[in-house]
Amino acid sequence: MTMDSGLLLDMYRKMVTIRTFDARAVEEFHEGNIPGVVHAYIGEEAVAVGVCSALRTTDRIASTHRGHGHTIAKGADINLMMAELFGRSNGYCHGKGGSMHIADFSVGMLGANGIVGAGMPIATGAALAAKLEGGDGVAVAFFGDGASNEGAFHGSLNLASIWNLPVIYVCENNRWASGNSAAATLSVEDVSVRAVGYNIPGVTVDGTDVLAVYEAAQAAVQRAREGGGPTLLECKTFRWRTHSESRGNPPDPRPASEIELSQSHDPVPGFIDRLVEQGVATREQLQQADEEIAAAVESAIAFAKSSPLPNPEDALTEVFAP
Repeated sequence: MTMDSGLLLDMYRKMVTIRTFDARAVEEFHEGNIPGVVHAYIGEEAVAVGVCSALRTTDRIASTHRGHGHTIAKGADINLMMAELFGRSNGYCHGKGGSMHIADFSVGMLGANGIVGAGMPIATGAALAAKLEGGDGVAVAFFGDGASNEGAFHGSLNLASIWNLPVIYVCENNRWASGNSAAATLSVEDVSVRAVGYNIPGVTVDGTDVLAVYEAAQAAVQRAREGGGPTLLECKTFRWRTHSESRGNPPDPRPASEIELSQSHDPVPGFIDRLVEQGVATREQLQQADEEIAAAVESAIAFAKSSPLPNPEDALTEVFAP
């Protein structure tokens, strides 16, 4: 597909930013600098970037417990994100939410969520709001293969179909829900076939190919903007890390062959080859971009470490709406 070189380079920079951000977050977590938990998005970068590149800033997304990639792809500030991971008072949620609860309404990021499948009803509501606003805004819900077994999945798709809402449900099928293989917990091989039960389109794409994801997302978004209703988009992908980082590094429940398979499907090198082949950039230019991104992430870590911790007396502020 023919695409603007500026968009292609922006997609590349966002993929590398997600990879670098989460790689450093994992390191800082195991050094004891980040409290709580960290769920790394490494290996899945093409999904968040491919989908969010088809959206406007004003379009709204709802994320998951593994939400750093979605947040960055939607245009959030990595300084404020890193400060939130470090539990600092100037983070996105003033240090109260941590890794799993970052939100930035200014870029349409309605929030990450620690509850499996909980983002789908939120995105469904955001799609209803977009429809009531009278424009052509859309909403997107990201969720994992395990969440497609939750009642929230079925209730959301059913309601969105009945009300013909402008929403795209994006299943990031990384083949494992926590420690359980999708092969053992799903009644179908492709989550997308479940769309048939709700009379909406279901599409499965290679989630390690950012352009394939973008093309499918763009079609679903255009359909939603034109009043065509919801779409279920399944992206087959891989996560490189265990389900969540934890102190002491318990063993990854996946077989070694699964871990090796995940790292053999790296979405970044293949995209580099395509950018070079199409004359969008040279390898030297992309390497320079990598270095700039690495420096920006290090700057974000320095910002977080130098930021103030929350005051104990502020623990109950911003808990309830005025």
